[in-house]
Amino acid sequence: MLSGCISSVGPRVSGSGRCSDESLHWAVGQPANEENMRRISRESGAGLVNPIGPDRSVQKDHRDDRLRVFIDANNVIQAARCE
Repeated sequence: MLSGCISSVGPRVSGSGRCSDESLHWAVGQPANEENMRRISRESGAGLVNPIGPDRSVQKDHRDDRLRVFIDANNVIQAARCE
């Protein structure tokens, strides 16, 4: 019985789920609040949005569906890149 293993349904993604960061330049310098993170997610089309804090390291693996949002210690977005 696998139903006990499923905790929740993932987010709905419109389109292919493939990430595009071309239109996200507006986000740099903005607060990483819920409104901006939702907008970034929607505009990127990514299937996975991964916020990265200042003390966190990342692996150099690449996924076509992932957007990494780099956030500084003041909760300000420093970069948003498909990686």
